[in-house]
Amino acid sequence: MKKKLRLFFLVEAFLLVWLLYESVNNSFTLLTFIVGALVLLRGRHEKNNSKRQTYLITGSVLVLIALLSTSAIWFMLICAILFFIVLDNKSLPNLKFPDFDSIPWQEKEIIIVETAKSLPKNGKRFKRNWLGNERIGNSVYEWDDINLTVLMGDTIVDLGNTLLPKDESYVIVRKGFGKTRILVPAGIGIMIQHSAFKGKVHFEKDVFVLNNESLKLYSEQYDKNTRKIKLITTVLVGDLEVITI
Repeated sequence: MKKKLRLFFLVEAFLLVWLLYESVNNSFTLLTFIVGALVLLRGRHEKNNSKRQTYLITGSVLVLIALLSTSAIWFMLICAILFFIVLDNKSLPNLKFPDFDSIPWQEKEIIIVETAKSLPKNGKRFKRNWLGNERIGNSVYEWDDINLTVLMGDTIVDLGNTLLPKDESYVIVRKGFGKTRILVPAGIGIMIQHSAFKGKVHFEKDVFVLNNESLKLYSEQYDKNTRKIKLITTVLVGDLEVITI
C-alpha cells in the first residue's frame, strides 16, 4: 500500500510540475488564474456578506476555468480516479491490449482534398469566440479568407487541410493576448505583415523580437510561387509562429 501511495504521489507531483509549466506558457490560463486569485483575495477582505459571496464565487469560477483549460489537470484527475478504483477493487480484470503494430497512431492515412465547381457566393454570417484557444483546420475544409478578432487565447490556423486558390489569399488576425501559430503547406509563397507591442516572430528558422514595432517579411521564392498567402497580424502581447509543413 505504501509503495502504491508513493508511486501515486510521485506521478501527481510530476503532473503538478507539468500543470505549472503549462499555465505559465499559456497566456489565457495564466491571466485567468491571476484575475481569479485577485478576486478571491478581494473577497476575503470584503466586509459585506453578499459582496463577499459574489467575489468568492466569481474568483472560484475563474480559477476553475483556468485549471480546467489545461491538459495536466485532466490527467491528474484521471490518475486519481484510476488509483482509487484500483485501491477499492484491489485488482482490475485482466485486460487484453492489441498488438502495438496496429495502434491508431501507427496507421497512415491519405486525405485528398475534394474540389467542386465554383458556386455563386451569397455570403454568410457566423460567430467566433473572443476568449479561449481555437484551432482552425482540423479537418478538410473549403478555403475562404480568414479574418479573426481574439481578445485572449492561443490560436492555430492549419492550412494543410485545404486547397489554396491561385494568386493571393489572406489570413488576418487581430489579438490582444496569446500565441498565434499558422501552418502553411510547402510551395506556398508567404508574406508576413506583423505588428506587436511585445512579442516574437518565428519564421524560417529566424526569430525577431518586437517591442512596439511592425515587421514585414517574405519567404524565399515568393515571387515565383503561383499560390501566395498574406498573413496580416496584430497583437498586443504574444508570439507569432509561421511553420512550413
